[in-house]
This record gives sequence, structure tokens and C-alpha cells, in this order.
Amino acid sequence: MLPYCVYVLQSLHDEHFYIGFTTDLVARLKKHEDGLVPATAPRRPLSLIYCEYHRSKADALRRESYFKTSVGKKALKLMLRNQLT
Repeated sequence: MLPYCVYVLQSLHDEHFYIGFTTDLVARLKKHEDGLVPATAPRRPLSLIYCEYHRSKADALRRESYFKTSVGKKALKLMLRNQLT
């Protein structure tokens, strides 16, 4: 498996996205679920709606930064239009 993951969570509380980067998706999702991530704790429950893996850390961080832009969020909504709540 490739080591670097960019992931997108959607808040079931307010439907907003949270975009993050990790090298251990399972552990990171557990932290979100347990309320240990200040940015998402008040927005729980959360649903993992997208993740992609990269070989290069630089590529993963660049992709994360892109998804956090207004153009990147629009692209995500288009890519995931059939599964968004």
C-alpha cells in the first residue's frame, strides 16, 4: 500500500467537509471519532467519503492543499455528487 493518504470527511451534523492528510488512516479516523481532533470534535458524527493514497508525501500534501481551495471543493462535489448527503 502507498504510505500517504489524503482523506475527506463529511460532517453529518453540518454537512461540511474536513480534508486531511495522514500516514495511518485507521488511527486518524479513530482520533476523529473519539473527539481528539479539535477541528472536527464539535462537528461529529463524521463520515469518510473519500480517500486517495500517494507514494510521495509532497504529492499528497499538494493534493490536500488543492482540495482545501474553493476550486478543489467544487471538484470534490462534482466527483462525489452521487454519494453526498
